[in-house]
Formats: sequence, structure tokens, C-alpha cells
Amino acid sequence: MAPAPGTLTATSQHRLQQIEQARRAVLGEDEVLGAPRVEPWIERSWRRCLAQGQRPQQRIGFEAVSAPAVRRALDANQPLLRAAAPVIQSLARAMADTGYFAILTDPQGVVIDVNGPIDHHNRLAHLIARVGVDLSERAVGTTAIGTTLTEQQPVWLHRGEHFFDDTSAYSCAGAPLFGPDGRCVGMLDLTGIHVPERPALKHLVTQSALSIQNAMLLAQPHRLLLRLNWPGHPLGADGDGLLGVGADGHITGANRAAAHMLGLTDAPWPHCSDVFAVPTDHLFDAARARRPAVELPLWSSLRVQVLARLHGSPCDIRPAEAAGPATRATVPLKDLETALIRQAVDEARGNVMQAARTLGISRATVYRKLNKR
Repeated sequence: MAPAPGTLTATSQHRLQQIEQARRAVLGEDEVLGAPRVEPWIERSWRRCLAQGQRPQQRIGFEAVSAPAVRRALDANQPLLRAAAPVIQSLARAMADTGYFAILTDPQGVVIDVNGPIDHHNRLAHLIARVGVDLSERAVGTTAIGTTLTEQQPVWLHRGEHFFDDTSAYSCAGAPLFGPDGRCVGMLDLTGIHVPERPALKHLVTQSALSIQNAMLLAQPHRLLLRLNWPGHPLGADGDGLLGVGADGHITGANRAAAHMLGLTDAPWPHCSDVFAVPTDHLFDAARARRPAVELPLWSSLRVQVLARLHGSPCDIRPAEAAGPATRATVPLKDLETALIRQAVDEARGNVMQAARTLGISRATVYRKLNKR
């Protein structure tokens, strides 16, 4: 029989004891030889709080920002709120029996949305589940919200892993949210009060963050959408790379997976021709013809699967495209080679010698490959 909600098992009691020993060791309250260690990012957050002159016993006000600041935050984050709404509703269903609820914040840690089984008669719930309350690390110490925004990585925090005693009733998972320009636009938090530890929520919040980020990218104006993944990995999941491309071939938006796969750093993003070692027209032609996914070369010498679709056209995944490399179409090497040579000649404005030097081949080879005698 499962324990009643809030009941501490022997395992959970041992876990809380380990956290308390780690707190005493790191916060300097006691010399604990061989004390358990917390995650490095938790210790870094604790030490940042100490450096700001904070102490765990201090009371927290859970203050809200001003009403004008709340309005500005809500206005500025409408794209995020629209993208997050359906995802958070799904989260509420997934967590219905756990006692956890969802909090969405802006990049400064100010709450802009809450959803889920929130008991506002519970003071601990009401303190944090309010639009406008400041839950940044500066304001409330170590929490999933503050550490996620500072470390920009998914986190899980349980009870005493929070810095202040006033937040030791909470357990929470958090994941950062990145906009189509690659910048952090906020974070998604899942919080419970006096509830059993649920580390699996870190995976749930991470997957939910991916869905929100992809929805934001899809909502941004673009002419062409490219769905990417490595060869051998079926396309069609939230973990795919997504690129929005304008009519001129410039990348207008990228999710984190695409940025990592293609080695992109910060916006403004480059032109497609600076990333893919094929003419950009090839991508638009593939989208207009609704061709299946193909494996294309990058200038990094790696290859990726690419499914190209025009804006407004479903970026569907057909069974043959998800079946594996053996059934997935690829561009013949000869055609790629010819396309690259033609692109080099075009960029050299017809100067074959210059194009040959750029490609590191002879002029005769350029003529031969292009069937120019």
C-alpha cells in the first residue's frame, strides 16, 4: 500500500537527514566529517546567498513587484504566455494526483502565470502562486526558479536544499525557456508543498520546456521551417532541431537543439548558406516539392537529416521517414558536389579560377564537373 500524501518513509527521512548534514557542512554551521554532498549548482547558489549577506534563518517577505511592473511583464511576455498555455494545461493533468502545480516566470524570476491544484487557503501555496511575486534568487534565495535562471539548466530541489528555512517546505523542478533568438525568456517551475520527493518531475519539466520553446519558434514569422536531427534518429519528436528561415535564406529563429547541432551561438543568426553545404535554393525546392527528409552536409563536415516545409504547410513525418536510414532519401554525392561547385562559381560572379581556388581544386576540374569544355 502506498504511503499517504505527506507521510515520510524511512527512505525519505534518510534523504532529509543527508540534506541537513550537507547544509551544516556547506553553510558553516557545523564541522561534519564525511558529510553528504549536494549538487554543485546547489552549493554555488547557497554560497551566492551567503555572499549577499543572507542567512537561512532570515524571514522572507515573498514581495510582489509593483502593479505597473506586473503589467509590463505580462505585456512583454505575451508570446511566451501563448506558447506555454496549452503545455501547462497538459502538465496540470500529468501532475493531478501529486500535489504539484506549475509556475511560469519571466527572465527576472517574476511570476507571470500559475496553474494546477493550488490551495490558496494554504499560506505556503498562496505566497508563491501569485502573478507578480518576485521569486528570484536575490529575493527568496535558492529555489528551482532562481537556480534555473542563474545556471540556465534544468534542476531539482527538495525541501532543505532550498537556502532559507522559510522555503524548506517546498520541492520543485525547473527548466529554463529559450526564445527563437537563443536568449533566455523565463523558466517553468513545478512545485509541491510538504509532498514526497518526485525527481522524475525534472524530466517532465524539461520536456515541457522543449514543447514551449518549439511553440514559440513556430509562432514566429518565417517562410521555411527546417526540422533537423542526426542520421539514425527518427524525426518527429520535440527533441528535433527546428529552424525558421526567411524568404531571403537568413535563419530567423532556432530552438536549442538546432543551435547545438549546427554550432550556432547568439542571434543574429547566419544565412543558411553559411551552415548547410548546399545551395539554399535546394532547401526551398525540397519544401515546395514536399520531399521527404534528406541527409545534407554541413560546412562542419557533419551530416544531418533535414525535412523542409514551407510556412503554413504541415511539417509532417511520413512513415518512411521515421523508419530509419535505409528507407530515408539522401542527396547523391555527385549532385551535392555539382551544386557546391555551381554555388562557388556563382559567388565568384562567374570567375572560374577564383571559384577553383576557393574550393581547393583545379580550374580544369571545375569545368569537367560542370560539363564545360
